[in-house]
Amino acid sequence: MSTPARVAVLLRGVNVGRANRIAMSDFAAILTELGLRDVRTLLNSGNAVGTTSRAPEPLSAAVTAAIEERLGFRCDVVVRTRAEIEAVVAHDPLAAVATDPSRYLVVFLGAPPASAAVDALRAVDVEPERWVIEGRELYAWLPTGVAESLLAKQLAKDVLGVTWTGRNVATVSRVLAAM
Repeated sequence: MSTPARVAVLLRGVNVGRANRIAMSDFAAILTELGLRDVRTLLNSGNAVGTTSRAPEPLSAAVTAAIEERLGFRCDVVVRTRAEIEAVVAHDPLAAVATDPSRYLVVFLGAPPASAAVDALRAVDVEPERWVIEGRELYAWLPTGVAESLLAKQLAKDVLGVTWTGRNVATVSRVLAAM
């Protein structure tokens, strides 16, 4: 990506409990040091937007390394362009069942998972939850919430074998609005 574009930088597992704490001001500073302009953080859960000419995958790797070096912990980092976030918001494969945006998640994957990993996840009974993987996104309806979710527990085991982070659709819409 050589033309400057707006991107979302999403961290996994930060500011939950006492581990992996990152002040959003530190997150913004790291992104600025990596060359992003017009950086803005959202909420306290590792969401930021900015403008860059760097491609998403190398930027993701650079953010991962910078957080580990500066803050001493490793976390998954996923980067999406504005066009990709727009496509996620426009696409709604679980609209027929997902009635609460706080329980409807988009899991952003660093890469499409191997078909064997997807098959293994399909073999796990997560009723009444519903999910679908399309490309580098997993859409999940979790009617009892994330804390009780059987699917979330499987994802936490990294069964898909790829970098990932999840946001509810309300947060994804807020990220898009900030871009």
